Amino acid sequence: MTARYELSDGLATITLDRPDKMNALTVEMREALADHFERATRDSDVRAVLLTAAGKAFCASGDVGKMGDFSPTSARDLLKLAHRMVRTLANIDKPVVASVRGAVAGIGWSMAMACDAVIASETAKFTQVFRHVGVVPDGGAIYFLTQHIGLLRAKELTMSGRRVDAQEAHALGLVNRVVPDAELEAVAQVYARELASGPTYSYGAAKKLYKQMYQPTLEAYLDAELYAQSAALMTEDHKEGVKAFFEKRKPVFQGK
Repeated sequence: MTARYELSDGLATITLDRPDKMNALTVEMREALADHFERATRDSDVRAVLLTAAGKAFCASGDVGKMGDFSPTSARDLLKLAHRMVRTLANIDKPVVASVRGAVAGIGWSMAMACDAVIASETAKFTQVFRHVGVVPDGGAIYFLTQHIGLLRAKELTMSGRRVDAQEAHALGLVNRVVPDAELEAVAQVYARELASGPTYSYGAAKKLYKQMYQPTLEAYLDAELYAQSAALMTEDHKEGVKAFFEKRKPVFQGK
C-alpha cells in the first residue's frame, strides 16, 4: 500500500505510506493520491482533510529509480499524472492541512504548498531539488512559491536548490507553525479537527475566491509547465544531473 485513506468524524486522513523510501512518489502513489483527493472532494461526510506521511520524511520528491529513463511521451504522461494529483489536491473545496517532517522535497514540497495550512516538525527540511538534476521545478512549485513569498525569493530558492529549515520556512511564510517532532501528529490532528467542525461550505466558497486573485490559473500554469519540463527531461544537463546523483558527486552542467 502506497497511500492510505481513513475517515473519522468528518476528517479524512490521507497518508503517504512508503517510509522505507522517504515516501518518494512512484507512479502508483501518484495515482492513489489523486484518487484519494477526488474521494475527499466528492464525499459529503468529509469536512476537512489531513495530508500526512509515515516514517521520518514527508516526501523526498519523485522515485529516483525512474530518473533519466524518459521518452518525450513517457515524460508527458508522468507529468500529466503529477498535475492531476496536485490540481485535485489544490481544488478540494474543504480545508486541507499538511503535516510535514524530515525531507519535504521537490514535488513533495509542491503538495504541501497546495494545502491550505502547513504544520511542520522542527526536523522539516524543504528543498527545491529540481536544479540538482537539471530539470524545471514541477508540481506547480513556481506557481505556489511565487504566491507565498514573491518572485525574487521564489527564484532564489528554485535556482539555488538550497535547503530551508523549518524555522526559516516559518519566517518566510511557507509554514503556519513549527512544533517539536514528538508533538507533530497531535497538533496537526487538533487543528484539522477544529477545521472539520467549522462552516464547511463557507470554507470551500472562500477557497474559490482566493483562487480568483491569481493569474494565470493553476490549470493554465500547469499546461505551460508540462511543455517546459518535457523539454528539460530530454537535455544533456538532465542526464548529467542524474548521473551525478547516483555517483554522489556535484554535477557538471554544460548548459545543453
